Amino acid sequence: MTKKHPDYRGSIAVEDAIVISHQHFAADQYILRLNSPRCAEHAMPGSFSHLQCSPELPMRRPLSIMRSDKQAGWVEYLYRDVGRGTHALAQRRVGDSISVMGPIGKPFAASGSKSRPLLIGGGVGIPPMIFLAQHLKQQGIEPLVLMGSEVPFPFATHASLLKVPGLGNEASHAIALLEEQAIASRLASRQGYQGSYQGYVTDLGRAHLRSLSQAELAEVEIFSCGPHPMLAACAKLAKEFALECQVSLEEYMACAVGGCAGCVVEVLTETGPAMKRVCVDGPVFKAAQVFPEIS
Repeated sequence: MTKKHPDYRGSIAVEDAIVISHQHFAADQYILRLNSPRCAEHAMPGSFSHLQCSPELPMRRPLSIMRSDKQAGWVEYLYRDVGRGTHALAQRRVGDSISVMGPIGKPFAASGSKSRPLLIGGGVGIPPMIFLAQHLKQQGIEPLVLMGSEVPFPFATHASLLKVPGLGNEASHAIALLEEQAIASRLASRQGYQGSYQGYVTDLGRAHLRSLSQAELAEVEIFSCGPHPMLAACAKLAKEFALECQVSLEEYMACAVGGCAGCVVEVLTETGPAMKRVCVDGPVFKAAQVFPEIS
């Protein structure tokens, strides 16, 4: 019998996408929007694309999808200029053609069974949280998005008009992009940014969860993406409050379609520890699989 691949494995396409806009923000951060209708058609929160940053660089770079519009046919990415590939990508201009492979990867399992999802993103893990928040909002679910960054946030921020239980004046600012859609958000940083909680984003999450009743906690599930230490802290937070938690992993990738097995990580499965490819078996896993010693 031929083994059937999951639906998301059959959605990968390669297309020449056109740069629609390319915005530069502080700390060498960029938001890139591409006309990429085949990718936009199947993009889901947690999936990513493999981009050819320059014709002179044969190796592609994986970028999480931050937003997607199926009807308009565009996808959007947030990235930082931190190496040869992303530096080359930063030079691309409106009208340029970029080869895109995607969408790739197992997305977040956001079934909508919980009415109070808590989304925690750190650094380059912020984009999937924005995508997921908007996806949940379209289902009539009210997520809370907490973002942590040690560089300036690449979005307009302002004092929030939406109240969040457990979070007072020490975390007063929100992402305007989300607030305009009535999605609550708060910021955390140790860099003294205006309106941000002065500490780790997971501590901000803990303050919120402590303010909830047991009935309210029963409606919470954590979704997270960011650096490995932050994901471990999210797994610990989930255990502390007996919550389900999904994490999206970040790994260096070569092929990004499961052929090279260069991005494998050890996860706990029903039959014991196993090596799984972040690109196609993930990037989303249950926190208990990645951090069994915590969960």
